[in-house]
Amino acid sequence: MMDAGPDSEKRLISALISVLASRDPAPTGVEVEQTAKMLAPMVPFTGDLANAILQTIIAIDTRMGRGVSIINHDAPHDDQWLHRRDIKWTYTDAYEAFLKQEGWAAPVVQSLSDTGGRILGHLQDPLSEGSWDRRGLVIGHVQSGKTANYMGVVAKAADAGYKFIIVIAGIHNNLRRQTQERIDEGFIGRSSDPENRVNIGVGTFTPHYPHPATLTNIYEDFNKITAGKSGWKLNDFSKPIILVIKKNVSTLKELHKWLSDLNSQNGLISDVPMLMIDDEADNASINTNKPDLNPTLTNAWIRQILSLFAKSCYVGYTATPFANIFINPDAYDDKARDELFPRDFIYSLDAPNTYFGPDKVFLNDETSARITKPILDCENYIPESHKNGAPIADLPPSLYGAINQFIVARAIRNHRGQENKHCSMMINVSRFVSVQKTVRDIISVYEKKVREAVKANYAMPEDISSKNAHMTALRSAFDTEFSNCGVTWAEVKSKLFSVFDNLRLFVINSKSDEALDYKKYERDGHGLTAIAVGGLSLSRGLTIEGLCISYMYRNTKMYDTLMQMGRWFGYRPGYEDVCRVYLSPDSIDWYGHIAEKSEELRQQIRRMRQDKLTPRQFGLYVEAHPDRLLITAANKMRSGTAVTFQQSYSGRLLETYVVPDDTIVNQANEELIEELWKSGFGKTVKPTKKGWWIENADVRVIESFLSRFRTVGVSTDIKAGAVAYLRETADKHAHGDVLLISVEGAGDDEARYRLGAQERSSAKKESPDVKAWALSKNRVASRGDESIGLSKPQLDEARRLAEEYHDKDPKKSARPSDTHYREVRNKPLLMIHVLGPVGSKNPSDRVPAFGISFPFGDYLRTIDVVANKVWIDQMQSGTPDNPDDEDDFDE
Repeated sequence: MMDAGPDSEKRLISALISVLASRDPAPTGVEVEQTAKMLAPMVPFTGDLANAILQTIIAIDTRMGRGVSIINHDAPHDDQWLHRRDIKWTYTDAYEAFLKQEGWAAPVVQSLSDTGGRILGHLQDPLSEGSWDRRGLVIGHVQSGKTANYMGVVAKAADAGYKFIIVIAGIHNNLRRQTQERIDEGFIGRSSDPENRVNIGVGTFTPHYPHPATLTNIYEDFNKITAGKSGWKLNDFSKPIILVIKKNVSTLKELHKWLSDLNSQNGLISDVPMLMIDDEADNASINTNKPDLNPTLTNAWIRQILSLFAKSCYVGYTATPFANIFINPDAYDDKARDELFPRDFIYSLDAPNTYFGPDKVFLNDETSARITKPILDCENYIPESHKNGAPIADLPPSLYGAINQFIVARAIRNHRGQENKHCSMMINVSRFVSVQKTVRDIISVYEKKVREAVKANYAMPEDISSKNAHMTALRSAFDTEFSNCGVTWAEVKSKLFSVFDNLRLFVINSKSDEALDYKKYERDGHGLTAIAVGGLSLSRGLTIEGLCISYMYRNTKMYDTLMQMGRWFGYRPGYEDVCRVYLSPDSIDWYGHIAEKSEELRQQIRRMRQDKLTPRQFGLYVEAHPDRLLITAANKMRSGTAVTFQQSYSGRLLETYVVPDDTIVNQANEELIEELWKSGFGKTVKPTKKGWWIENADVRVIESFLSRFRTVGVSTDIKAGAVAYLRETADKHAHGDVLLISVEGAGDDEARYRLGAQERSSAKKESPDVKAWALSKNRVASRGDESIGLSKPQLDEARRLAEEYHDKDPKKSARPSDTHYREVRNKPLLMIHVLGPVGSKNPSDRVPAFGISFPFGDYLRTIDVVANKVWIDQMQSGTPDNPDDEDDFDE
């Protein structure tokens, strides 16, 4: 009997990984292919082997770092407790076997298990006597496997003796259902569908599997009436109980009442160790005016549930931890008890080296140029600022072009043998349900026309098919974006009609009854081809399987909102080269900024671990992060008054990325550079590979230069902060280096004290009212500039640090970055630049700018910065894009 379906292919991949994963050195592609041909008849699998071979190679090559944690050394706790007990790892072994069956390589599963064990070690031994509560935070990456991690922690916790486990799965029904399905597969082992209670996942291959109990299912959140009718109490079960609930005030309130009424004595449950996993934990702290999502109430009910238990642990999971760090660690309420500040531990997860993350999409110049595409025409069709019910006559040409690219990308994947894999496109251009529906309707009409054109022409000779406008557009999409993907147009064209076999359009929001039910298509043996139009429901937590093309025209500078909208992050095995992300130029710049700052935060965790700092000290450091203003300032500024913030610039680079469009100002700055250059900043000027270098200049001279350098817009605030921080740390760092960055042959002239201008191709007007330009990605210096002037031993040390970091986190480059150079320099560095448009010969186009980096280690040295409403408005310019304003909420 022929067997070429997805289940048999999955079995073949699992078998290949089991046979080949432990080989050292790793098997070659030819060896994988030979083994696949040998094993296929045994599985049996009779389909195309190409995809199974590719998936196996990627799985074997995938590596994952250990991650790193900061812990509260003052709390009496033994992190090694689980190694001192004889624990039978029933649920853990089943979950890990399930992951291997799903195609996870053994080394990655082991790494996940080790990480889960360390997180469990940060929790309390559930068999320990007395009362206790622990608070922690796990920082992951958007779409990087946080769910897989906490499911591993849940399995280990159940094996260790935690009897009651609550998973809070975000604020939306679709995310709660998605999480329930995953826990059904990976932990419960039985479908929670009331109409189909069959064994699934871990329950299908483990004899006598001890299914945990649950009071929630894929359709229903926790309901006290259902729970009350059952009469169940927590101690009625010999097996652990798990609930998957939505972060919703009414749900939390009902759960609290059931626990209190049926399970507590004198308001306390003393004999049931409880673990609460709070997925998307930052969402509990975001301010909102919607009554049923009021964060104060949500937060309070979570704390009240925790306070019912004499033995409890709370672990928040998030990829955007800023809001959690800002929780007041000293906050206490008689009813709700201690706040959710992660006082006991903060664990930063490493993403596998195959993770398709912000670094590839926004930081790596080579890959980001291919992946990111600026949206330049949407404003005339669907403005960023539009109202509910706004009439939409047509879609921007760039969106039609993106749809064409999606169709071609799906055809390429089909040609690669990935017909049974999901393939999706995400469109997020409005927060309003009515506009989302209109957009879907217009796309539906267009998709039908393209389908008919393809049906009539995909098998025709090129000289005939090229006369059709839609076929010409598809050919253009291929030539422009995918001609280097190892396939020909003829091969793509032959697969075009198969794209439409399972192509479906969805509107995903709280008002629609449509669901991105990928499982349904898997059960039918197909891969879903989905074009999903939505807003907030597409923007947080929900996994969009096989996402290839993303089109998002939204405007926000709020870290958590923007990063969580990045559904395009994740894993793209065998199709990373056909992924594209369409964003406004502002969003591309801001994502690049966020990616750098988030990575900076993770590196600081590593350094703080080495310095044995606590979560509280890390919280104080993040509290003083300059970009913290973007998260908190909007709320603090509602009174319209200025607010003073504490800020730390330890280990950071500050740059004047907003530069003057004023010849007089720029000329004055050039004269200042000439003056200080002539004096050598009080030291000797030495030539370098890229300009000139002054070593150990007095920081008072550097401060004088900065004070006199004329700036505009937000660069004025950046300069003020830099000057203040130089003064604050002058007792420790009395000297700093100065780099005069110059491009040889671009007008550089040491005799005339003239720097060669560095070309910049993508600056944009800061605003119509300000004579200023904003540089792309908020960057002035080129990567690697901070290595200039370092000695050979310092460069060797930077390489050692990079390789050490790479060993711990394999997806990181083993090549040193500017942060490594900054660490080994260990003193302030002033970099002076002159910028100019590409190809310009006009002397008046020369624009001076500067950047200054500060050494690491001064985590808690801060300065006072006053933020007024003008500053806040400038930083958050554009249409406010806050989740509170979405017309896309679950009721």
